[in-house]
Amino acid sequence: MSKISLKLNSWTVAAGISMIATTLGLSMSAVQSQSVKTITIDGSSTVFPITEAVAEEFQKSQGGRVRVTVGVSGTGGGFKKFCRGETDISGASRPILQKEIEACKAAGIRYMELPVAYDAITVVVNPQNTWAKNLSVAELKKIWEPGAQGKVNNWSLVRKGFPNAPLKLFGPGANSGTFDYFTEAIVGKAKSSRGDFTASEDDNVLVQGVSRDKNAIGYFGYAYYAENQKRLKAVPVNGVLPSPTTVKNGSYSPLSRPLFIYVSSKSVDKPEVKQFVQFYLRNGAKFAQETRYVALPASAYTTAQSHFGKKRFGTVFGGKEAVGLKIDELLRREAQ
Repeated sequence: MSKISLKLNSWTVAAGISMIATTLGLSMSAVQSQSVKTITIDGSSTVFPITEAVAEEFQKSQGGRVRVTVGVSGTGGGFKKFCRGETDISGASRPILQKEIEACKAAGIRYMELPVAYDAITVVVNPQNTWAKNLSVAELKKIWEPGAQGKVNNWSLVRKGFPNAPLKLFGPGANSGTFDYFTEAIVGKAKSSRGDFTASEDDNVLVQGVSRDKNAIGYFGYAYYAENQKRLKAVPVNGVLPSPTTVKNGSYSPLSRPLFIYVSSKSVDKPEVKQFVQFYLRNGAKFAQETRYVALPASAYTTAQSHFGKKRFGTVFGGKEAVGLKIDELLRREAQ
């Protein structure tokens, strides 16, 4: 046999081995991808930091056997997906509302409502702002109510003595639970707000907007302020600064609120979802503190674990917002 024939034969064998290896590799990858379970979560940008932290640790503990995806569509946007059966879990910075309850019911989806932490909606200004050292609820309403659009566009119109400077506003979008809660607490009606402000479901966009404009004011969850304290300044509301202490003692009112995850009845029996929720509740206090929120008392997580284990479906809020709800009152409702 010629040297050329030997070379051709050796190349043919090598090519064949390569093809077999590639085929086996692809087959193994396909098998592995099929064996990886996926948990789909969406919803509140405020709840996102906690859930993301839990998801990262849970995935590590599962050794790659479970994949957890965490989206940010806002509380309202998350519930739309949840009630269409597109997600296993929904993060919410307010309780589920009546229209969302009805949407879930129409789709045959029940849910478990599990509180995971407390938050303080934080009003922020640029560090160069030397005048807004305190704002009352009435002044915040004056800034944000629908009638302020096109009229209250200067700081001098908010309070006598404030400078003649343009008022630049930044806030969550209409799908945000923070938007719903803030407008209910400050203006008196959910979603009742002026529309001439820079809106985003991404709180990092709001952080950047306020940090770059001396005359800006905005609001979002406490964790985003805590992570950006060098770029922002928190404004006391009715003389009280947001902090874990003022949330726990109830003095930061009416902008303290509970945060939740909702688990779909269509997903609760999936082993990976069950394990993830149990992991979340067992470590809820740790992850709340790590992400700069206020952890609930240990008894709250124990109660939530019990409700989850017993599959207690429904909400304790009756489809309504829970403005000014203190931690001890939440615990009493949850204990029922």
